[in-house]
Amino acid sequence: MFPALYLTRAESGATEAALRTLSPDDLPEGEVLVRVSHSTLNYKDALAITGKSPVVRSFPMVPGIDFAGTVERSADARFAPGDAVVLNGWGTGETRWGGLAGYATTRADWLVPLPAGMSAQQAMSIGTAGYTAMLCVMALEAHGVQPDAGPVLVTGANGGVGSIAIALLARLGYTVTASTGRPEEAEHLHALGASAIIDRTALGSPGKPLQKENWAAAIDAVGSHTLANVLASTRYGGVVAACGLAQGMDLPASVAPFILRGVTLAGVDSVYAPLARRRIAWQRLAAELPAELIARNTRVVGLAEALALAPELLAGRVRGRVVVDVNR
Repeated sequence: MFPALYLTRAESGATEAALRTLSPDDLPEGEVLVRVSHSTLNYKDALAITGKSPVVRSFPMVPGIDFAGTVERSADARFAPGDAVVLNGWGTGETRWGGLAGYATTRADWLVPLPAGMSAQQAMSIGTAGYTAMLCVMALEAHGVQPDAGPVLVTGANGGVGSIAIALLARLGYTVTASTGRPEEAEHLHALGASAIIDRTALGSPGKPLQKENWAAAIDAVGSHTLANVLASTRYGGVVAACGLAQGMDLPASVAPFILRGVTLAGVDSVYAPLARRRIAWQRLAAELPAELIARNTRVVGLAEALALAPELLAGRVRGRVVVDVNR
């Protein structure tokens, strides 16, 4: 028997979340059975747990869009009992039971070997947010953005993606400006590597189609007016990697930055990224993200605490990464 966060739908249509005890027989079919050590509480998990957005496609559901642990049983030759693995994306926690439980079943194609020297807790301190941040950094690099190009803006700087993006960019030699709605976190953002901090209100309202050229590049996890203003204030030939929608899914922008300044908008998808790109991202995270920085940016909780924290995360009152020790 093992603990799990368990989501059901009430007759009213509301999502009901509770801590339940399950057995292996309750799990859906899968090629690989993983004994989960750690998972995380992501923005999407908080939406699922609270029912604030219809991210869960079927009920009942165990949320948790990522997890790390060890293989207990495998029908695929690529994995053997005892192998340390990490998983994120592929609809886990939305269409298929996720990682906020003691065990999970999954497809072998979705698993990535845990990089040597990285613990399960460290992997989840990075989690989908950090993996997405690395994909964004790789997108900027693929479009030729070098550290000497000029300042790189990171929006949603206190969130999971933003905080790790700042750390990665600073580690690689980029000059980083952090956009946040929590100026009281300035010391934390500077410790991550931000050289300058701006208030998100400067970007969060409707703005002109073209604005002063401030940024050589940007990583945006916010969307809506924020992304529109980031595009409008990106320098000629600059690149913006977009990966989130914390402010909204809309993009009230014009074509002006693209046709008058040659700005590139690079979409970054973490859910269905190819396995080869995932392996590179995780290997680079293991090599380029200092362990002490990961620890400083992380809060470890149990399953029950994760349940209570979900509304706080949606309200923007949670800093950095929330790792869930499913056995705690």
